[in-house]
Amino acid sequence: MARIKNITIKDVAAHAGVSVGTVSRVLAKNQTVKKALFDRVNASIVELGFKPNLAARAMRAKHVNVVGLIVPDITNPFFAQLANELERFSSDHNHALILASSRNQWQHEALQLQAILEHKPKAVLIVPSDENRSIDVPDDTLVLALDRNVDGIGSICTDQMASAALALDHLIELGHRKILYIAGPENTATARQRKDGFCARVNELKDQGVDIDLRVTGGAFSFESGDQIAREVLSQPNPPTAIATASDQQAIGVIRAARDIGVVVPQQLSVIGFDDIALADIVVPRLTTIRQPVADIAKCAIDRLFDDTPADSDALFMGELIVRRTTAVVSKA
Repeated sequence: MARIKNITIKDVAAHAGVSVGTVSRVLAKNQTVKKALFDRVNASIVELGFKPNLAARAMRAKHVNVVGLIVPDITNPFFAQLANELERFSSDHNHALILASSRNQWQHEALQLQAILEHKPKAVLIVPSDENRSIDVPDDTLVLALDRNVDGIGSICTDQMASAALALDHLIELGHRKILYIAGPENTATARQRKDGFCARVNELKDQGVDIDLRVTGGAFSFESGDQIAREVLSQPNPPTAIATASDQQAIGVIRAARDIGVVVPQQLSVIGFDDIALADIVVPRLTTIRQPVADIAKCAIDRLFDDTPADSDALFMGELIVRRTTAVVSKA
């Protein structure tokens, strides 16, 4: 059987009638290469079926066209959407995205970071598993925090406190005064900030004479947590007329529990979430929520890799109230 010859960069150079250095500049998307020459080399690459050896390039270069991403939980729909947007914007810059999960454990996060750094990425983006622990940032690779702040490195996040206040304002405008807030895990800054923003707005309105009966409880960012808490609360006398949650997953769990118990959403119970994951617009009734600007956060992160913004600078985005079918004017019955 004849052995199939591996096409090399020298073969491409010979086919295109250029030097090996010119082919390398084309592969690196060097803008100094004239368009006609760029197109000729690319035509040879396609015709010959040449596949660049990224590992070999990594040995010679400081970085390869790769961006690393570490998230706490790859099953969380919000992080899946974030990864999708980051991949899209990375691709616009001819970079691939490597995704890893820390499993919400800082020790595993450190291991994943070192594994990704072996690929010599352009940068590593991290949704920190524990913002109270510092991240060992390498000198030659940009590291940015997404969704959560960490001391010592730049972060790109939603303004969690101000955005959470939007949820309360919406419920108050609908006439709700007996409200349950389901917070997220206390060990995450996003959960604490959303709860603090919601409660701070309650206190502001109370100072203005608005009578609000607020109860706060906590749980995980999960369907099961929202379901379990709602079943317990809605089975008690004098249940709340509205439930606000720290995540859409919790809110969808609340809707499921309410349906099973026989509480009609939104006629008897208004529900509002946070994140605006894809499922929020699919569940029945469709979920009113606070949308995190995922595309804006992802674009800002990827643009940061290619501009002169200081590595330790922060960016903050405002959430948006998305009114769908799970909130309504409080029932007078």
